[in-house]
Amino acid sequence: MPNWVKVVFQPRWIALAIAALAFTALCWSVLAPWQLGKNSSTSQRNQAITDSVNATPVPAAQLLGGRTTVPKDAEWRKVVLTGQYRADQQSLARLRNQDGKPAYEVLVPFAASDGATYLVDRGFVATPTGGVVPEFAPPPSGVVTIQARVRAPEQTDPARGPRTEGGYLQVFAIDPAAIGPAQGITLAPGYLNLSDDQPGGLDPVPLPMLDAGPYLSYGLQWLAFGIMAPLAIGYFVWAEVKRRREDKAVFDAGTADPSAPVDGAEVVEDAPEITPEAARAARLADRYGRRGQ
Repeated sequence: MPNWVKVVFQPRWIALAIAALAFTALCWSVLAPWQLGKNSSTSQRNQAITDSVNATPVPAAQLLGGRTTVPKDAEWRKVVLTGQYRADQQSLARLRNQDGKPAYEVLVPFAASDGATYLVDRGFVATPTGGVVPEFAPPPSGVVTIQARVRAPEQTDPARGPRTEGGYLQVFAIDPAAIGPAQGITLAPGYLNLSDDQPGGLDPVPLPMLDAGPYLSYGLQWLAFGIMAPLAIGYFVWAEVKRRREDKAVFDAGTADPSAPVDGAEVVEDAPEITPEAARAARLADRYGRRGQ
């Protein structure tokens, strides 16, 4: 049986090979697609925001009318709608961050002339010391026309649903599917971020930074790790086979018949027997040097 076969089928190398292949499968089927998927989503979001900057606003009903979910190509689009704020049904989104400081986002239903009621994010209000509900200006009464950006809803944690506190319905996620029933109204899918300088606006929520992030490089790294793992096992097996061959060659040379002359060399009688351990020690000493020299 070839020497390399004996090495490969040792239990430790079989276990390491299985672990390496499992790691490769994890890298290629889970970790790399996860990061590359995030890169794709971020790139699509950035492109949608870029395209919407100079786009003409369209009626909200054109994108959301009669739908139960926000179409993927509708998010970040600018819309225009006319109607009235329902100021008596405002709510607060908790645990928000404004320039590194805690804040609320103020939400209010907007009854549009197209017959639908949309959830509008008016913007930030700073959270006072002590976490009490801050005071903020009410939205204007009467019919107004506003411009906003379409946003997909956030997901509500079942353990952290809407609650009434401080005189307002307070939520942890901007989710019309949870806020609407809590207020007894039917809301259109998603919500609308008010643009700058709009009637009823507070401190506007800024657009996200158009940064692709590190996801592409992370994804490529996981692909590389998946390739390197089996290659590393192959290298260590090769090194083990090579070491064994060298040990065998030294052992065979040390145990050759001392009475047989080699290349006319003088025969030395009564040469001591060389064990495999001694042969290996001698080879290592020749390679790395002897101590004390």
